[in-house]
Amino acid sequence: MTNVTYYTKEGLEKLKAELEHLTTVERPSISQQIAEARDKGDLSENAEYDAAKNAQGMLEMKISKLQDQIRNARLIDESKLDNSKVLILSSVKIKNTKTNAIMSYTLVPENEADLKSGKISITSPIAKGLLGKSKGDIVDIAVPAGKITVEIVEISQK
Repeated sequence: MTNVTYYTKEGLEKLKAELEHLTTVERPSISQQIAEARDKGDLSENAEYDAAKNAQGMLEMKISKLQDQIRNARLIDESKLDNSKVLILSSVKIKNTKTNAIMSYTLVPENEADLKSGKISITSPIAKGLLGKSKGDIVDIAVPAGKITVEIVEISQK
């Protein structure tokens, strides 16, 4: 069964670049290592050869996995997203009603989440609590530390 995964254009390009690097740089490098180890003689007691063959197997497995991900990838059409509600790829500014702290997040597919840059996974507790809500809504969100109440201050597309 195919496992369809949704990506932004940026996320899919990053995957394709990684695949390109693995096939054009890493694969030839490992082939060279195997050739050098083979030239050293007896393969039955050659640790370098075994290590290079193991690295080649791991690399080929990673390449195959990336190819499957790209083959089953679907792009999210940002032009068809509604700005009046919180959806995937929405940038949301929320205010904690208890502390008045303002936080901004962009809701992205799970495989593109990066908290340092403010991108949270659509499957995270905060994102799940915000999905489908509108500007001005006050939402109770269950997080691992308990429950927080936030107000949606602003919704935009990234």
